[in-house]
Amino acid sequence: MRRVSRRAFMVAALSTLVTASDARAQPARAAAVGEMRGMWLATVFCRDWPSRAGLPASVQRAELRTYLDAAVRRRLNTVFFQVRPSADALWPSPYEPWSQFLTGTQGKNPGWDPLGTAVEEAHARDLELHAWFNPYRVASHTDLTRLAPGHPARRNPDWVVPYGGKLYYNPGLPQVRRFVEDAILDAVRRYPVDGVHFDDYFYPYPVQGAVFDDDAAYAAYGAGFAGRAAWRRHNIDLLVQETAARVHALRPAARFGVSPFGVWRNADTDPRGSDTRAGVQTYDDVYADTRKWVRSGWLDYICPQIYWNIGFPAADYAALVPWWADVTRGTRVQLYVGEALYKAGDPTQPEAWQDPAELLRHLSLAAWYPQVRGHVFFAAKEVRTDPAGAMAQVVADHYGQPAGPPR
Repeated sequence: MRRVSRRAFMVAALSTLVTASDARAQPARAAAVGEMRGMWLATVFCRDWPSRAGLPASVQRAELRTYLDAAVRRRLNTVFFQVRPSADALWPSPYEPWSQFLTGTQGKNPGWDPLGTAVEEAHARDLELHAWFNPYRVASHTDLTRLAPGHPARRNPDWVVPYGGKLYYNPGLPQVRRFVEDAILDAVRRYPVDGVHFDDYFYPYPVQGAVFDDDAAYAAYGAGFAGRAAWRRHNIDLLVQETAARVHALRPAARFGVSPFGVWRNADTDPRGSDTRAGVQTYDDVYADTRKWVRSGWLDYICPQIYWNIGFPAADYAALVPWWADVTRGTRVQLYVGEALYKAGDPTQPEAWQDPAELLRHLSLAAWYPQVRGHVFFAAKEVRTDPAGAMAQVVADHYGQPAGPPR
């Protein structure tokens, strides 16, 4: 009861007292020890970088440096660089083809090494560089012949499941899981990355009317489980647990973390869940038991994507932050909050996001919970351009002093 009343008080206070003008007037605070200040740098579909496929290597390098400079200018300390967006690679991988998002043609050598350059340039700026991998997404279409010649999915069509107009590797096949881990570990072996990062995609998000056909894999490997859902969760558990162990064995200083969708389960589904009514629950819909991963200590950090405003009825930021704080309390797992900077000022978003001070309220609310050790912003393009001025306000109010790497 005490926590609920305190939260209600905070929400009311933040809603009435924190405005764009008075937030800028507040004195800058010293950086918290070990505070995460991160941004996601997305490459899938050239979301953030490169600005378009096929640019000369010199232009791509210059654009990448511009984003790293923006991170420094915003007093961030970590960049999560998407290096395996779709069963491909932004480094010379012996396992998978060069990403089409570099040259426009999957498998075509761009003439330089983006991941190697990113690590070197980030470290020169005293930034951590976490390599961000999508484990199972293969393509945004279902035509294997459109993949690069020699693509592992073309050589092993039985590894692939078409679903919702896209192609995915089948998480239920042990050989797929081993291949995915090997492809990821190649980057960890080659480069002094500071972390390995998974996003929120495991089994694909539900598509109405579509069926993820893993019948053969379930028949081969599903014996002894309570049902298909339990077997699928076990498959993702193994991916997470094994990847963490292999990363730490290969590069002990590197950290392993995940940025899941912000709702594990709703409380009306499971009394251990959050006070939310979200349409997606990671436990049930993408078979990611994120709460278990934290409580089992498999992760070094978790960064739930709490991409909703304070007061949003189905998934209130003010309800989810304390829930995640409770989940991580008493564990060694660091809690960072994923923030939807991209929503600030977007006219298609709820009214709360039209006020650039919404993000200030998020960071001020989260500061009440000592388990929250920092924030990561989606995404780099908005960190750099800041169209609504929300990032500038965050920097002025919360990031008055630079912060070293979040160790």
